[in-house]
Amino acid sequence: MLIHELKIYSSQLAKQVAFYSSKLGIKCIHQTKEQASFQLGSSVLTIESRQNSTPYHFAITIPSNKEHEALNWLKERVKILAAQDIEIHDFNFWNAKAMYFYDSDQNIVEFIARKNLPNENKLSFDRDQLLCISEIGLPTINIEEKFKQLNGIAKVKQFSGGFDRFLAIGDESGLFICVNKNKKNWFPTGDRAHSSNFELHFTNYGKHYYIHFEHDEIFYLSKRIE
Repeated sequence: MLIHELKIYSSQLAKQVAFYSSKLGIKCIHQTKEQASFQLGSSVLTIESRQNSTPYHFAITIPSNKEHEALNWLKERVKILAAQDIEIHDFNFWNAKAMYFYDSDQNIVEFIARKNLPNENKLSFDRDQLLCISEIGLPTINIEEKFKQLNGIAKVKQFSGGFDRFLAIGDESGLFICVNKNKKNWFPTGDRAHSSNFELHFTNYGKHYYIHFEHDEIFYLSKRIE
């Protein structure tokens, strides 16, 4: 599963634009008064202005050998969200290492180095080594229902976890991170997991899909909402 574009919402668009363009130095490829889009490798992050938005969790894949360089790069720009003084978290069950930080909306953003992916890089770490968006959090009150919907739409499969508290759906290239928001908060901060609205354009088995998640409901779209 490949994520091509993730659209999220913000009640303070100008601050988010400043964060991603100035603080992280990520290229803004399109901007209006209502939204801005940023190039993250092969993916696009679009942030649209909307009142009363709630925080998200999403992840960005980095080269599999760059977690320590990425951490140093981030620490020059943001505060790392550590847990028990651990800044780089070792997810042995996924063969991956990850680190976390807040953006201006207190979205929990993750950089993840997936050791099973053949994307090692010898270049010094910089913004150009942000390879793609590879996870979007999907908090819900019914994980099994959401899995059945996504599987029916795009034939995505269970990757890790179960239907009670946590289920990752998809594959290492792209995942929906489903949590039961009544039973589990976000790692590593313990922040409440909101069913925040988002729009996603992704491919699975070579076919394009567009979905909209709103008020804990998944809507299948024939094309991107403009």
